[in-house]
Amino acid sequence: MTIDGWLQILLLFAAVLLCAAPIGAFMARVYAGERSFLSPVLHPVERLLYRAARVDPAAEQGWLGYTLGMLAFNAAGFLLLYGMLRLQGVLPLNPQDFVGLSPDLAFNTAVSFVTNTNWQAYGGETTMSQFSQMAGLTVQNFLSAATGLALAVALVRGFARSGAGTVGNIFVDLTRSVLYVLLPLAAVTAVLLVALGVPQTLEGSAAATTLEGGQQTLALGPVASQIAIKQLGTNGGGFFNANAAHPFENPTALANFLQTWQMLVVSTALLFAFGRLVGDRRQARALLAVTGLLLLAATAIIYAAEASGTPVLASLGLDPAGGNMEGKEVRFGLALSALWAAVTTGLSCGAVNAMHGSFTPIGGMIPLLLMQLGEILPGGVGSGLYGLLLMAIIAVFVAGLMVGRTPEYLGKKIEVREVKMAVLAVLVLPATILGFSAVAAVLPAALAGLGNGGPHGLSEILYAYSSAAGNNGSAFASLSANTSWWNATLGLSMLLGRFAYIVPMMAIAGSLAAKTRATASAGTFPTHGPLFVGLLAGVILILGGLQFFPALALGPIAEQVQMLAGKTF
Repeated sequence: MTIDGWLQILLLFAAVLLCAAPIGAFMARVYAGERSFLSPVLHPVERLLYRAARVDPAAEQGWLGYTLGMLAFNAAGFLLLYGMLRLQGVLPLNPQDFVGLSPDLAFNTAVSFVTNTNWQAYGGETTMSQFSQMAGLTVQNFLSAATGLALAVALVRGFARSGAGTVGNIFVDLTRSVLYVLLPLAAVTAVLLVALGVPQTLEGSAAATTLEGGQQTLALGPVASQIAIKQLGTNGGGFFNANAAHPFENPTALANFLQTWQMLVVSTALLFAFGRLVGDRRQARALLAVTGLLLLAATAIIYAAEASGTPVLASLGLDPAGGNMEGKEVRFGLALSALWAAVTTGLSCGAVNAMHGSFTPIGGMIPLLLMQLGEILPGGVGSGLYGLLLMAIIAVFVAGLMVGRTPEYLGKKIEVREVKMAVLAVLVLPATILGFSAVAAVLPAALAGLGNGGPHGLSEILYAYSSAAGNNGSAFASLSANTSWWNATLGLSMLLGRFAYIVPMMAIAGSLAAKTRATASAGTFPTHGPLFVGLLAGVILILGGLQFFPALALGPIAEQVQMLAGKTF
């Protein structure tokens, strides 16, 4: 590790915090229905959209109506995208004459983009037409991110309101998320990406002459517009198979800095918006402290592990001072590769600028663990905040058990119903990840896709299902996942990880909204100080350890021991 590397990491975090506070204040105004500096331009468009969709923006929904509306909207999105991918060969803007996807791959891909996962069992430049990339995948990048934002705001309203029977209107929240938050940010950053060298064209390819005088065909397309929203919406799906390691997606260190900032800024801004919407900005600072400390610690562990190199590389005569550069881009180096790996898995993004399967065992274990913790550091757009708030509910319940008092959070008593629903949501990830992994570890159809044996092979399985259930989308790339087994089971994992988690969360939102908000008393456990920060961080780590440590011990931890002994698979 170097001072230069740490300066780059700290500069990125500083840039995110500097921008997230004003963006969060703007988002709070948007979701509160107040005027903002964009209102003169966008409010007429917003009214027109409501009129066209026959939506009454003043009519709110209870938690069940809100949830059913969200499920219906996403089901329609899935059906439209699935049909588009199957019929790709007869649709326009297909300069490469790509055919439609197989049923299992179309199912997996449609589920992937609707659930904000962007798991890609295909190579984008060899599979997807320009029309599919723009009208299918990019559109869902906006809508899936907007769904996460809307759901998070609904839960926040549950805490902020007192004696209310409604949590908002799903269609209003979706519209405002796209129109006021995602679209303006995507437009501005897409222009910046073009200026930094990312292509934006409807041409399918270009011919290039190599240094040896040969000819090479370079895939092109509307790259910048998709990269902008895939990063801002923590979607993560790349235009190219190599994702953000591809020089057209991520050409320079400055482009890499911008894209890392994009991944973090909306989720971090939502924490600031949360503090304003509940009327207590100290609560936002507490959540920000938890996510910041854990994310910084994860980055440090990955950086240290990769900087230490491996005995195998040292035995080949490579300079150990260079660390483990296998699978990494020289233009980014160890620091920015470690930072990106922690950010993309602390979020539910999944974009990669280095191959996680080539990391050292401990360096690869941390991204895996961050996904298993629920990707709440600060998590995906919207999904990170509501996941973090469910952890906060469990934390105050634990605190209440310690002192024998009914737990409270933000003036709402946390009772049996809320705790049961929170635990039910939290159990979705381990049940899905470990359940499917156990079957895949013994099933020949699943094992045929592994690129490695031994502990690393188990890590490939665990990583795939952790990525799918956590709606992340990154992978240990040595896994050949485009088979019926992997497409089907990973698709089901994505659905469970997204929607089986959301339903109990929304039930909590409805229950809390109906409760009277109480004033804090001398006996109220404070949830904005260092004690709560430590308690919440501890609950997150302990839950993750209890659920996943045995599996990690058989995978990356065992591989680390074997690596130190000079053994490889």
